[in-house]
Amino acid sequence: MTTLVLGGARSGKSAHAEGLLPADEATYVATARVDPADTEWQARIAAHVARRPPGWHTVEPPDLPAFLVTAHGPVLVDDVATWLTGVMDDHGAWDGDLDGVRRECDRLVAAVRGCSAELVLVSSEVGLGVVPATRSGRLFRDQLGTLNAALADVSAQVLLLVAGLPLRLR
Repeated sequence: MTTLVLGGARSGKSAHAEGLLPADEATYVATARVDPADTEWQARIAAHVARRPPGWHTVEPPDLPAFLVTAHGPVLVDDVATWLTGVMDDHGAWDGDLDGVRRECDRLVAAVRGCSAELVLVSSEVGLGVVPATRSGRLFRDQLGTLNAALADVSAQVLLLVAGLPLRLR
């Protein structure tokens, strides 16, 4: 079964998603890329690591869709928005050429659809705020919104976290 957990910044989505899986054993798929010069980002990552149960195994697969096709046991992917950021970086898509990004998003959705593991996906809900002032911000918001909708379509359960409270959408 796949569960998609959506929410805004500091909504509690990651902590809630972690609570959906057993504390004794799960695979945590970290999608954030570490920048050694960004100490604030490193502190955020460390806080997530410290919160995880000791029996969890963390992986950072270079190809998330390929990993999900072969995944087993409970799996948490945190999060789809940082994965998409990396994909947009990899494809130089910040100026608007989204063909490669769309192919990768299609691969991800297909992998989630075919994943036999208990899977929890975390993603940011960015469609409730103001229209971003930059072209790259609008591209990201639009692409993530489209990806979230496609992932919701293949998920058995969809939750939205608001102020730490889960709202069941499906």
